[in-house]
Amino acid sequence: MAAGGWTYAALAQQVEVDPKSVERWVNLGRIPRRATALQAAKALGEDVHALWPTLRQARPARAISPELVALYGQRADIPVSAFTDLMAQARERIDILVYAAVFLHEAYPRLNELLTERAAEGCTVRIAIGDPDSDNVQARGQEERFGHGIESRCRLALMHYKPVADTPGIEVRTHATTLYNSLYRADDQQLVNAHVWGVNAYAAPVWHLRRHETGGMFDTYADSFDAVWATATRVREEG
Repeated sequence: MAAGGWTYAALAQQVEVDPKSVERWVNLGRIPRRATALQAAKALGEDVHALWPTLRQARPARAISPELVALYGQRADIPVSAFTDLMAQARERIDILVYAAVFLHEAYPRLNELLTERAAEGCTVRIAIGDPDSDNVQARGQEERFGHGIESRCRLALMHYKPVADTPGIEVRTHATTLYNSLYRADDQQLVNAHVWGVNAYAAPVWHLRRHETGGMFDTYADSFDAVWATATRVREEG
């Protein structure tokens, strides 16, 4: 303040307060009201938060995201109809990112018909399943103490989806990435099955998200799907 040629009285007159108030700001560390602080900072040509850091307002934390519809302790708590009903409601997009998730076909044998129906109505369907020969799939089997079972289930998933691989509007790919979450998206809703080291997916938590804002939780997972999809290899019905 002194370096700029300001006196207590001059600054006090500029911001319309008593000179003793300015003296208390400087010598006693008192904090002016926000409006007064902004005036003083403008007069001094300084950043208000550099002068009074405690005036910086932190963005309030949300205890619960507005995009969180429901949280389930484990996937086994959710009926398969929660997944298929979500897909049946889709009008624009269905995205599935998994290693195998054969529980869908096992519990709902009409899954391919459902996907074909949605594609025929103009819905874009993208399915990414694990490459059974990839290092990451094989490592997952060891981590979950599932041995070669996960590789076999990936091959089984591939067998399930191959009949629709060349269907217009449906594309199936295999990926070799580390799967941090299994994703089941239908338009602006998404079921996210977390993966926990050493735990099978059916025993891990699931959160149901509905897109609420750009750049929110929903978009984080949607962008993750796109990143994996870009690395994946297309599957054909024959081959």
